[in-house]
Amino acid sequence: MNKQITLLGVSLLALAVSGCAVTTQPIERSVSEQRARDDLKAMFKDQEPLSGPLTLHDAMARAVKYNLESRLKVMEEALSRRQLDLATFDMLPRMALEAGYVGRNNVSASSSQSVLTNTQSLEPSTSQDRDRDVADLTMVWNVLDFGVSYVSAKQQADQRLIVQERRRKVVQTIIQDVRSAYWRAIAAQRLLGQIDSLMARVDSARKDSQQMSQQRIGDPVQALSYQRALIEASRQLEEQRRALSLAKTELATLINLPLGTDLTLAVPEGYDVPELKADFDSLEQQALASRPELREQDYQARISAAETKKAMLRMLPGLEFSAGGHYDSNSFLVNDRWADYGVKVTWNLFNVLSAPAAIDAAKAGEDVNAARRQAMSMAVLAQLYVANANYSEARRQFLTTQELASLDNQIVGQLRNRQQAQGIGELELIQGELNALQADLRRDLAYAELRNSYGQIFASAGIDPLPSGMPDTKLKTLANGLAERERQLDGGQLK
Repeated sequence: MNKQITLLGVSLLALAVSGCAVTTQPIERSVSEQRARDDLKAMFKDQEPLSGPLTLHDAMARAVKYNLESRLKVMEEALSRRQLDLATFDMLPRMALEAGYVGRNNVSASSSQSVLTNTQSLEPSTSQDRDRDVADLTMVWNVLDFGVSYVSAKQQADQRLIVQERRRKVVQTIIQDVRSAYWRAIAAQRLLGQIDSLMARVDSARKDSQQMSQQRIGDPVQALSYQRALIEASRQLEEQRRALSLAKTELATLINLPLGTDLTLAVPEGYDVPELKADFDSLEQQALASRPELREQDYQARISAAETKKAMLRMLPGLEFSAGGHYDSNSFLVNDRWADYGVKVTWNLFNVLSAPAAIDAAKAGEDVNAARRQAMSMAVLAQLYVANANYSEARRQFLTTQELASLDNQIVGQLRNRQQAQGIGELELIQGELNALQADLRRDLAYAELRNSYGQIFASAGIDPLPSGMPDTKLKTLANGLAERERQLDGGQLK
């Protein structure tokens, strides 16, 4: 019989172990394809369509609203808010409800034995039914746990504010990336047509030269040199085209447009050279007070200080209040329903022993955060000074390239006049136009760098590109807010 029971037990154990085995199947190709289709729909869902040429502030507004990384930070902020709501529930009393059925296969009986004679003094008896229904509702509230939970909730609130600062940083970075990509895309829109036209002329001149070589017209060495010069001009044009061709794709990615969208930009007239009117000392103070990274360290310092408070609170005894209601269907009970309540003091003495080490660790964390903040402050100031130096250098380079482009375009005008008078050949004119086109490209790229370095100054100072308290998140409202904030910064108004 014992062997049969043992065999049955081993069989049940083997069955339980085999039932707990975990197997998994590879995801089918059709599931991945459906997921890809769903993601493509979700990435561009509910976006306002393009209407007319895209301005810089329209592009920035689209990036703020539709950029996937920005959307992710919004979701993380919403998640942090929900986690804060969840943390507040830890401050509530613990309340437990239990209800069920209790039974046994024999009677719960007992007898008594005399401690003097060691003889049975009471025949076996029971005071409990074999089958009972029971229910309990108990509430326990520990004052010490409430204090620790309150401090933890404050820490979670600071974590939520840290998420907001990280979102600020993402928005500032995205706006800066859009500014850089937009002005390079403007250069592409201005010059790609000219590059394609000149490449077509170069190709036509090469074909004419090859036909003349085949017909043995003219000096062969001169013809081959002419063709080589045209191929070199074509190579330079191809390099310029490659440098510009991806600018609109990068911009479309930043503003979350479907890749391949026919994107037309609003090309401004002329080249407005920005001038920094803000006081640099004010920019330094603004950077140290407003940079998201430094503000995040401020909140981290508060979290570290709260850890010290929690370590000190755990040294104290806890005052615990309890109350409960109970029900037991036991027929032997005089009162099958009753309530109880109580107050008690709990004190984990080991916490007293470990508290000094915990407090020292928490204070060391505060010191580390302070040192990290100071090191980061120095890095922030260095970034601001570098941004200002880059702006000054970019301004000088743009003015130089603008002057060179003007001279090259004047030279091309003279070459066209000479070519019409048959004073020069096609190759010389093409070379002159190529030089002018390269000068225009350098000028436009230098202008893009100028606008980028100018915006980088305010990004390094931690200044938000959007004014606070926007009434809604419509694209037009965001674009107008961005434009208004830019006008304020151009006028030297930092706040």
